Amino acid sequence: YACVDGLGCCGMPNWEHGDWDSLKKKGMHNINLLYPYVQAGAKVAVINPTCSMMMKDEYVTLLDTQEKNRVEAVAAAIVDVAEYLWNLREEDRFQKAKSHPHGPVGYHLPCHLRAQAKGFRGRDMVKKVGGQPVKPVMECCGHDGTYAMKKEYYESSLKIGKKAFDGMKNSEGEVWVTDCPLAAIQFEQHAHVKPMHPVSFLAQCYKEDGFGKKSES
Repeated sequence: YACVDGLGCCGMPNWEHGDWDSLKKKGMHNINLLYPYVQAGAKVAVINPTCSMMMKDEYVTLLDTQEKNRVEAVAAAIVDVAEYLWNLREEDRFQKAKSHPHGPVGYHLPCHLRAQAKGFRGRDMVKKVGGQPVKPVMECCGHDGTYAMKKEYYESSLKIGKKAFDGMKNSEGEVWVTDCPLAAIQFEQHAHVKPMHPVSFLAQCYKEDGFGKKSES
């Protein structure tokens, strides 16, 4: 296992704004850093579904065709981190959780993860390790890459995200979880709860008293 130093932005914001030169520069920078690991047989686990979608599905058509073999090799090795962990779920280390939430978990499934047709692996890992009912919300949060960051689209992003905000509130989740860090920002700002990433949720489960003691009220 290795965390590769020097990786940069996947280039999605540049692509969204038509800045092709910056997209290609950032994309090839990441490809060249990851390629030696992929050549050695490694998978590349990505924690942000927008980034994994870019690197797996979009780089192949957007980046330098002269480096097609490198780009295709890295793209084929990309996996969402929850997808990767789910494939290891029968190993002993996943049977040793020390702490669990005391109530339901509200889980938001990001649009860019659904677009990859990976299944609900973040939800499945949270349910398996956390041991509590997981209530999924599949509505768009309205962040949509850089859309919610633009002044002119701010209000419309709230309208788009309202069903997701309401859905997470109605889940009555003691803990909220989403695979997308951008969605987490949107929920924190407009629903006043910041969801955990599934990996952070799992890490909490493996801590002694990670979710605290259940109140006696």
